[in-house]
Amino acid sequence: MALTRRQFLTLMGGSAGAAVLFQACGLPEEELLIDAPIEMPEDLVTGIDNWYATTCKQCDTSEGIVVRVMEGRAKKIEGNPDYPINLGKHSASCEAGLQLLYHPDRISAPMLRTGPRGSGEYREISWEDAIARLSEQVSNNPTETVLITNPTGGHQGLVIDRFVEASGIRRSTYEVLETGVLRRAIAEVFGSDLIPEFDIDNSDYILSFGADFLHTWISPTRYTRGYGEFRQGGEHRGKLVHFSSSFTLTAANADEWIYVKPGTEGLVAMALINELGHAENIDPTGLLADYASEVIAEDIGVDSETIARIAHELELSHHPLALGGGQAAAHTNGLSNLKAILSINNVLNNVGQKGGVILNPDSPLPGVIAPRPGDSFSDFHRMVEEMNNGSVQVLLVKDADLYYGLPDSAGFKNAINRVPLIVSFSSISDDTTSIADLILPQHSYLEEWGTDVPLAGPGYQTIGFQQPVVRPFFEGRGTNLGTKSFADVLMTVSQVMGIDLGLNGDTFKDVVRDGAKQLYDLNRGSVSAPSFEAFWNGVLQRGGWWDTNSKYSSNSQSGELQSINHPSFEGNGEFHVIPFVSSLMDGRGASLPWLQAMPDPISTATWQTWVEINHHVAEAKGIKEGDVVHLRASNGGVITALAMPNPATPPEILGVPIGQGHRDSGRYAAGRGANVLSLLGAKYDDDTGCLAWAATKVNLTVSGDWIRVPKFENTVPEFPRDEHHHIIQLTTGDHD
Repeated sequence: MALTRRQFLTLMGGSAGAAVLFQACGLPEEELLIDAPIEMPEDLVTGIDNWYATTCKQCDTSEGIVVRVMEGRAKKIEGNPDYPINLGKHSASCEAGLQLLYHPDRISAPMLRTGPRGSGEYREISWEDAIARLSEQVSNNPTETVLITNPTGGHQGLVIDRFVEASGIRRSTYEVLETGVLRRAIAEVFGSDLIPEFDIDNSDYILSFGADFLHTWISPTRYTRGYGEFRQGGEHRGKLVHFSSSFTLTAANADEWIYVKPGTEGLVAMALINELGHAENIDPTGLLADYASEVIAEDIGVDSETIARIAHELELSHHPLALGGGQAAAHTNGLSNLKAILSINNVLNNVGQKGGVILNPDSPLPGVIAPRPGDSFSDFHRMVEEMNNGSVQVLLVKDADLYYGLPDSAGFKNAINRVPLIVSFSSISDDTTSIADLILPQHSYLEEWGTDVPLAGPGYQTIGFQQPVVRPFFEGRGTNLGTKSFADVLMTVSQVMGIDLGLNGDTFKDVVRDGAKQLYDLNRGSVSAPSFEAFWNGVLQRGGWWDTNSKYSSNSQSGELQSINHPSFEGNGEFHVIPFVSSLMDGRGASLPWLQAMPDPISTATWQTWVEINHHVAEAKGIKEGDVVHLRASNGGVITALAMPNPATPPEILGVPIGQGHRDSGRYAAGRGANVLSLLGAKYDDDTGCLAWAATKVNLTVSGDWIRVPKFENTVPEFPRDEHHHIIQLTTGDHD
């Protein structure tokens, strides 16, 4: 089905345009036309800067940010002091959004493969041609077309849902480290399918199980800010006790870090609940008697005296809080682990209470919801089978690098080559995009419209608004080249196919404005205005809409405890390998040099893949820092990395950062380090089917080679400090 030029210009126009300035008070009178020419006219250089509010989409936290724009260029990103999720703070990944916008490897036009898959041989085609090809393929193969996206909410999620329903295609959601176990546990323990607000700010005693909430878990910027309030203490300084199998940033900041054997966090929680008592409502069958601390002490690696002491401290605290996730969810018994951990809150009666667990209300807009959890690992196992038997003819992939993120044991890398057509929506070529047949380049989030419903809300209704703060960088290439908004492309394809999405408007900006109109009609919340246009400018200026009076209205339930199976592991290796999220997030940040150069908070290592190993074990094996080692799994997987002896790493644990080992993802990532995810076995949680990513055991061998570990420290040697030495002497780093 061909698309005429006139139709194309009509459908694809208006995706960029205006923005609203961020200011301290008052409502802007109108939208302002933003400008960002590729070649800067001399008379435009005025030295005057403006700040625009929007929403960061670098990671799943979706923090509110303000962007400094000067002469049409985005120069600086800061946290939005108004936005409830981060209240002026922001993460390093937000800062790196500027590098994505101006990345030298950004794809600037639709690309059609001309050589063998993976060869990198492409030619540019027009958007008109690309839309026609995509529309024809989806029209001809609706039931054999699968759209895989990252967890996507807000109005973009609404457009996706409407497109999938109207076109008859199938959809899957992919996330590297699934939140499905956590979301399911929350639903069964509290009766809500949304991640609650863990009120760290007002707590005075926190029990954390496996969740590195000060670094990478769920909403670390928000939790870190709350942790500062927790430590200051209104009445007294709060205490943090962290249970985990590996040493993390949260463990390093805890008053007590207590090592537990991998996968036994739920057993620890059951022992604590048994010690606390008052659990009749969640333990009607007397299950807890089997988890007395003296009975399971050997299984968990924590003595009964420690369990009794912590239970006593919990009883004496005024606002205790228990949270869990991360490693605790990453085993074959992950769901039962988290249910036991979260149930501590029910025993402490802190649900809906200050310093406890605050449940989040539903979105005020129908269909505009928080990102849904990713499909399970077992679901993707079934998709691999469908690819192998020819049931998937067209694969559409948006911000979901399955080729990189799925373990080799899943068989995805072989199965995807059986799919006749692979279409990738991406800004920079990642591992999956590098084997695509058709590449459709997306706007950066700083160039497009959108909304966001936070994955972990602040305890009341919140919707972030995203506006383009600069014009699309490749706009100068013309309407038929350059980049497009993913939602606008779907809306255009639907109109070419002749299907009605039931949306108000022809462009995605129209859809976002319609959502704002619905909020305006509610006549409540953070923005009050005499007209819709004033309201629209107000939500853009503030970066969103929220209503602090909108609370969770349903009665929370107390889910019953279930017995906890002991975890099972893949392989019989000497060590448990525990991947951990690094500054590169789940790998999506590897293309950005700012994040590559960001030192790990524990080891200070950068730009490489390292293996944290207990220093006594390393000494016994003759391993020193920088030795090249091989990690081998029983499934045949092997990776190569640099040894990093660490006194805090337990003897049976190897910690390896996630993020490196890409075949593509641009010049700063391709061929660098190793992908620990490829090593993992096909183990999953017994109840949810989610990947048990901490359930693989490996053996370690030494190659005999040595490479200096790139680190933030030890590059500037000590020097005599007297009046004759005023200059720091830098070296090349070749000294021992």
